[in-house]
Amino acid sequence: MKYLFLLLTFFMCITGLTAQNVALKAKINQKAESLEAKVVAWRRDFHQNPELGNREFKTAEKVAAHLKSLGIEVKTGVGKTGVVGILKGGKPGPVVALRADMDGLPVKERVDVPFVSKAVGEYNGQPVGVMHACGHDTHVAILMGTAEILASIRSELKGTVKFIFQPAEEGAPEGEEGGAALMVKEGVLENPKVDVIFGLHINAQTEIGKIRYRPGGTMASSDWFKIKIKGKQTHGASPWQGVDPIVTASQVVMGLQTIVSRNAPLTESAAVVTVGQITGGVRSNIIPEEVNMNGTVRTLDPKVQEMIAKRIREISINIAESAGATADVSIKNMCPVTFNDIALTDKMIPTLEGVAGKENVSITAAVTGAEDFAFYQEKVPGFFFFLGGAPKGKPESETAPHHTPDFYIDEGGFVLGMKSMANLVIDYMK
Repeated sequence: MKYLFLLLTFFMCITGLTAQNVALKAKINQKAESLEAKVVAWRRDFHQNPELGNREFKTAEKVAAHLKSLGIEVKTGVGKTGVVGILKGGKPGPVVALRADMDGLPVKERVDVPFVSKAVGEYNGQPVGVMHACGHDTHVAILMGTAEILASIRSELKGTVKFIFQPAEEGAPEGEEGGAALMVKEGVLENPKVDVIFGLHINAQTEIGKIRYRPGGTMASSDWFKIKIKGKQTHGASPWQGVDPIVTASQVVMGLQTIVSRNAPLTESAAVVTVGQITGGVRSNIIPEEVNMNGTVRTLDPKVQEMIAKRIREISINIAESAGATADVSIKNMCPVTFNDIALTDKMIPTLEGVAGKENVSITAAVTGAEDFAFYQEKVPGFFFFLGGAPKGKPESETAPHHTPDFYIDEGGFVLGMKSMANLVIDYMK
């Protein structure tokens, strides 16, 4: 009889906890739906007024003002323009961080929407159009909405939530530090110490209502390389009197393409080597003294990353030497692999399936784009997933890629974004 009583008491406790959790989730989902118009308005404001990395002054002001209005403790100027909000729940528990990036890109928008960006800025000394061409405006708006949801149930939270609004995810201006690396350096994961971190990225090639994720290596590491080919200047009519760095640079470009096709184990891990910029020469009939090349490397495996860096140096230096020129090579690691903690991912997938429907949550292929969310994941377990932002029924082939002037996001997926982030918090705390 005693054991039956204990069993019944245990069952009643579990049932009570389950009922409380169901009620809390219902409250979260209802609040998210009620905030849709507000979040859309925030997003349109940010979209129309984008700011480049480490220059997100007005964006940060609006974020900080909103968090303060919710009674959330706010720190500003973290990592230059970053904003951090700390929401202490009514009960003790873990510290869960949520992150959104705030910066736009040096891209001139040509999407026909009422809130089109006409902003201009300066990027590395050059005047540029500025656009939220990667969806960071949506990330900020969704996290602001999530903060409002969680603040409304703070007494029921079993732990603390840290909201990280991060600048310069796309990279800081030349000569400056920035992004997640700087925020980590300045202690964003401390005081209180973060136990786990979640982040999302809107995706223009995924239909709204759907979520994609990948356990383990999800997005590639990013290395930036610079190669200076130095030859000997001469008249364009008599190339034999000099050493042509333009021809040499052309041979180096072709040589670098053999790294992926002949050196990288492509059946094990994807890799990309891209030369994105070549500058040299001032006049059509002068062979210049030097040519500068800039490019990027993307990998999903640290060993492949190391091999590619070695081959870039070998190929550039040896080709240059064969032409009578010299090559100076520098390679900078910009971002490690975005790695979703396996155990954490497995634990949280049921949460996403619960809010989106199991049929709408799927594993995606690895992405060769980079994401500096990886710097947080180096320090604490993290889970990063992709939220659908493409109009329903529109083929992926007809949606503009990220980082392009025609990039477009359907705002119908914002509610799912808020529900996902808020439910990840309470389920992890549970």
